[in-house]
Amino acid sequence: MPSFKTVLKNLGPGILFASMAIGTSHLVLSTKAGAQYGWLMIIPIILANVLKYPFFEFGVRYTNVTNKTLIEGYLNRGKGYLWFYAIITFVTTFTILAALYTVTAGLFINLFNIGHSAITIVALSLFLIISALLIFGKYKFLEISLKFVISILFIALLVTTVLVIVKGPVDHALDFEPLPIFNEVGILFLIGLIGWMPTTVEASSWISLWSIEKWKNQEKPSLKESLQEFNIGYIITAILAVFFMVIGWYTLYGTNTQLSNNAISFADQVVRLFTEHIGTWAYLFIAISAFATMFSTCMTAHDALARVSLDIISLLKPKEKWYSTKNAYTTGILILTFINFVVIAAFSANMGNLVALATFVSFVVAPLVGYMNLKNVTSCDLDPKFWPNKQLKFLTYVGILFLSLFALYYFYIIIL
Repeated sequence: MPSFKTVLKNLGPGILFASMAIGTSHLVLSTKAGAQYGWLMIIPIILANVLKYPFFEFGVRYTNVTNKTLIEGYLNRGKGYLWFYAIITFVTTFTILAALYTVTAGLFINLFNIGHSAITIVALSLFLIISALLIFGKYKFLEISLKFVISILFIALLVTTVLVIVKGPVDHALDFEPLPIFNEVGILFLIGLIGWMPTTVEASSWISLWSIEKWKNQEKPSLKESLQEFNIGYIITAILAVFFMVIGWYTLYGTNTQLSNNAISFADQVVRLFTEHIGTWAYLFIAISAFATMFSTCMTAHDALARVSLDIISLLKPKEKWYSTKNAYTTGILILTFINFVVIAAFSANMGNLVALATFVSFVVAPLVGYMNLKNVTSCDLDPKFWPNKQLKFLTYVGILFLSLFALYYFYIIIL
């Protein structure tokens, strides 16, 4: 077993994954799950984390064994695979990143009472700050800072969860009636929760790219060590999801509180309700934790989408050499900043529709991306001794079937 020092040295891609995953899927969806449906929501949260695990694990496995990104593996399977993934990334790049910055800016305005500020101005400030941090700090700064953020966030949520449990669940309203789960509204909520828990499947390539970047500055760990590092991040992600769910359950479930369907308003509502049940002394503590959650998600998503975009373009246009220059990453970060700020400024009123489009694409293609990842790690690119074992393959097929059924049902509801 690797020593603690070795484990600490290898921490990086898994921690970045945890930071990226705990944005709206945890702060908003996990909390809302507990608030609306109570303790039963621990079942779909755990189920989603277990069934999606192989798809993300394959990103680490493939890259460690082949020294290639998962996206290069798609090209090896056929150019159609790469184009398919490129289209998914294109939709995500110009919708989800803008939505993340919008939610983070709105949350900042609400939490720190600067209502006179326009959301576009705050979003622009966030874009500039995060772009500067990524351009000048690059991967090393991202990794070091997020190790700190995740540690603080984990402690903050652990303390908050313990305080909430010690205080006990709130009293139910006299006229409280549990919401049905298996009606159209409940099923749609489950689809959203499971689809974004811990995050969308196409983000599996992000871990692959972070691994390649980390190994530029240190000796590549063994496959066992890489998987151990990723598992630490993945387990942290799952535990934090449960923490948020428990907090929502203990502070809101049964109170008949009207929960906002707007992510910004709901996040602010959650922070203020937490404060009511824990104490006003905790407001700043909780508010900073909530903002740090979204800020770290923006930073990791911005970095990852720049790397993914550059990787895709370099594979589709191999004769173009500028994609591998030192300035390529900077250019990618700045282009994403410009385009997504324009999206926010021009389409902020219709941001919900843009996110709905990205959600639709992500959910419908999730089982296909999962299958593509399985094809990569069971291909001739890897020696068969490094292929996933029978148990992991079985879990993969169960996950593909599960996501396919949800995708078909979601497609049916949205289209028909």
